[in-house]
Amino acid sequence: MITRRFLLQSAAAAAAYSAQGFPVARAENTPGVTDTEIKIGQTMPYSGPVSAFGVVGRTEAAYFKMINEQGGVNGRKINLLSLDDGYSPPKTVEQVRRLVEQEHVAFLANTLGTPTNAAIRQYLNDNKVPQLFVLSGAPMFADPEHYPWTIGFMASYLTEARIYAKHILSTKLEAKIAVLYQNDDFGKGYLKGLRDELGPDRASMIVKEASYETSEPTVDSQVVTLQGSGANILIIGASPKFAAQAIRKSSDLDWAATRYLSYVSSAVATVLKPAGLEKSRGLITAAYITDVTDPRWKDSPDMLAWKAFTDKYMSATEFVDGNAAWGFANAATVVQVLKQCGNDLSRENMMRQAANLEDFHAPLFWPGITVNTSPTNYSPIRQMQLATFNGENWEPFGELMTD
Repeated sequence: MITRRFLLQSAAAAAAYSAQGFPVARAENTPGVTDTEIKIGQTMPYSGPVSAFGVVGRTEAAYFKMINEQGGVNGRKINLLSLDDGYSPPKTVEQVRRLVEQEHVAFLANTLGTPTNAAIRQYLNDNKVPQLFVLSGAPMFADPEHYPWTIGFMASYLTEARIYAKHILSTKLEAKIAVLYQNDDFGKGYLKGLRDELGPDRASMIVKEASYETSEPTVDSQVVTLQGSGANILIIGASPKFAAQAIRKSSDLDWAATRYLSYVSSAVATVLKPAGLEKSRGLITAAYITDVTDPRWKDSPDMLAWKAFTDKYMSATEFVDGNAAWGFANAATVVQVLKQCGNDLSRENMMRQAANLEDFHAPLFWPGITVNTSPTNYSPIRQMQLATFNGENWEPFGELMTD
């Protein structure tokens, strides 16, 4: 298991080849980089309203430890400083300033959350500190023209919502759509994506919207209000705790709506089980990570590697946790960038290589979905697979979709 000490100091390594783009700087002049170590920073919500995502940071720490024990890359170990921000933007700012100004990290990787990353984006760009693979699907983190030191990772919430709208239009022309959303850029992304795809002529298909704050204890009243609108479609643009509540409450109300669930809250072990597996039956999501509880993948190379990893470094609890699997893929992508950096671990080259990923298949990604970036494309994942929950696991249907 991963201790707090391990979270603050774990290892991995990096190296491979360089490319072209930014002016080359010597690695020894990069804060946090020596001949034997590269120090990276991260904030995670180990406490607070979305603490279910804390397992992402614990998994990444374990992944880096595994890579290091395998010999690392080019003799360098990763010293990961993963700090708790409680999903509070002011706390994120405080922790990131500590990481940059006191701990002198080389870059930030996989910092989680839309409002939290938004709070530090300008500071990191002003100081030319790479903000690699932001764990948010908000499109604001894919803006290389204005924020060249910030690159997203997750599939855009706009892409996901547009895919849902396409599916709704192809299956239910008399749809009346209700939307539950978190009152920040994360939740509002679902509203914008839906409206963009529906267009002005079909905007009236959205009959009711209800938001919630992460400080609220439940979203039960919002779900009751949405049901009262007469909607036959429910979009749940919510983080895990509130998504589980919405799933359970909508089922308890015997609301026969078709329910679409944000992929960030699709983990069977930590969201659907607490909500109730039977109450979750029929949910639809759009995925890019395979369902680790689905027996169809049990003999795949990725799943065998995941099983070996969790057996040694984590536990059976994390093995079935979709958020942990997400962390596994995230960490592997960071290591890929470091491999591509070779011996040039300047901040400029880190950004150059992060923007030069071509058809990289991160472990546990859905077959056919790969990571691709370029200097003008800071949205690494643009394909998703629709799936429905059958009471035990997510069952895919249809072809890969994009917006």
